[in-house]
Amino acid sequence: MDAILDLIPGRPRDLGGFAVRRVLPIGHRKTVGPFIFFDHLGPAVLKAGSGMDVRPHPHIGLATVTYLFEGRIRHRDSLGSVQDVEPLAVNWMTAGSGIVHSERSTDQDRRIDRPIHGIQSWVALPSADEECRPSFVHHPADSLPQVRRDGVALRVIAGSAYGLSSPVELRAPTFYVHAEMAAGSSLPVPDEYEERAVYPINGRVRIGERWIEEGQMAVLKPGTTVSLRADAAARVMLLGGAPVDAPRQVWWNFVSSRPERIEQARRDWAERRFAEVPGETEFIPLPAV
Repeated sequence: MDAILDLIPGRPRDLGGFAVRRVLPIGHRKTVGPFIFFDHLGPAVLKAGSGMDVRPHPHIGLATVTYLFEGRIRHRDSLGSVQDVEPLAVNWMTAGSGIVHSERSTDQDRRIDRPIHGIQSWVALPSADEECRPSFVHHPADSLPQVRRDGVALRVIAGSAYGLSSPVELRAPTFYVHAEMAAGSSLPVPDEYEERAVYPINGRVRIGERWIEEGQMAVLKPGTTVSLRADAAARVMLLGGAPVDAPRQVWWNFVSSRPERIEQARRDWAERRFAEVPGETEFIPLPAV
């Protein structure tokens, strides 16, 4: 039986000088487990004299997850947090009732050519937690559990898998794993979660005789036993969890189970009622669509 329910290509997007491949959401599929947004950033080189400048922008009803393979991003938010995220570390920002943050290159990094490569994703909060107090937590690379077995190096970013548990605090069943597969290796996908997906970052893997190419997300059928095979070296992200507990609306950077809450957030941002990021002065108007 074919274990692949859906195969989603990453669609190119320009975020003001650097490219991403946007995978989630897409029209026919908004979520995989609680993951409601998934961008593959780069790989790219930010040239000397330039850099990343994602100006202050708001979020509600979600947690943002930043995970890099190369480069560095400086996070600032309206709670007063200032934190550099570097390769294999995690920035986990819970927006809840509302937060504003910026993401920029450091002054030091702007002096040289600097690679950037990573994943930026959003996790929808359970309905009961959509209005929780905002928070920000940084998890250094060496705090995330890792193991090597049968030619595969595994790092558990969030949740529990392969006998390991991440220190990231979760509000719903979720798993997020970074796997480095050697040529000829195989890897079973955790089967304890209802919704699961596989995304090759570099290289490709196969399930049975079907190939999943770099930049494609394969959403797996619930209840199937799935093993990945890498004929050549590959880097793969595995993700998913329990389905969201209610349909979600997504508009710009806002996520909610209640359309009227998104309308309120739109008004609050337009009327400058969100808290500001200390030291930041730029303002992004609401988009037209």
